[in-house]
Amino acid sequence: MDYIVRATAAGGQIRAFAATARGLAEKARALHNTSPVATAALGRLLTAGAMMGVMMKGDKDILTLQIKGNGPLHGITVTADSKGRVKGFVDNPEVLIHANELGKLDVSGAIGAGYLTVIKDLGLKEPYSGQIELQTGEIGDDLTYYFAVSEQVPSSVGLGVLMEKNNTVKQAGGFIVQLMPGTSEEVIEKLEMNLSQVTSVTRMLEAGYTPEQLLEQLLQGMEPEILDTIPAEFYCNCSRDRMARALISIGAKELQRLIDEGEPIELKCHFCGSAHTFLIPEIRDFLDAAGGEVKPER
Repeated sequence: MDYIVRATAAGGQIRAFAATARGLAEKARALHNTSPVATAALGRLLTAGAMMGVMMKGDKDILTLQIKGNGPLHGITVTADSKGRVKGFVDNPEVLIHANELGKLDVSGAIGAGYLTVIKDLGLKEPYSGQIELQTGEIGDDLTYYFAVSEQVPSSVGLGVLMEKNNTVKQAGGFIVQLMPGTSEEVIEKLEMNLSQVTSVTRMLEAGYTPEQLLEQLLQGMEPEILDTIPAEFYCNCSRDRMARALISIGAKELQRLIDEGEPIELKCHFCGSAHTFLIPEIRDFLDAAGGEVKPER
């Protein structure tokens, strides 16, 4: 089962999160039929989104992570809530590129140069939005940079997705470790030493490390304390009603154009691929709801 662990260490000077996310990464792969490199990129951002989502407090808070690059993947979009539920998609799920010089899936090459945008809708008048230029395209490095620049929180983000030979997901997970204001130099040095000994998230997951054991390794010697455990899952809240509301929102003019064309319209969810068809009589009802005038039938 996928889950996220939230912890503190060094008497509250450090907060940390770790996740195992094989199931949700595999569900995303199956839904979108992603290539191995697209699966790795999406799985990493989904894992990060799930952990960053549970950092939010409100039941209705929504986090959106969006990467736009000039590589063949084009972009990745992930949204998460505060309950460990996450969903996402890649713009070009079928992209195939050569492995990098280390023989690993070249996520950085697939993404290319571009930007990472983080949007938090916390129920305020305006959502919070922060954007950084991608530093490496490896996602973990870019989120580390984002936290330092946009949120002024020194952090270390590690993410990994390991594929089976049949291109299903074998392992997926990651961690986020953050320094709280006023952290002592002694604690910082200890954490840096621990982090320097972590070579690969996927290697640790493959060796059988649980999220709790990941944090024990990262926070060794700093009295880590597990605060809670949150289930994580790929979850899409799309529905026929939500799609109907989206259709109404395009306005009377566009709805009238659809009626004039006389063909049913199919709407497909980017996140989970589910499709719903709306017939002309339904679209006429939507036009009424949008405040338009229905032309008489000929």
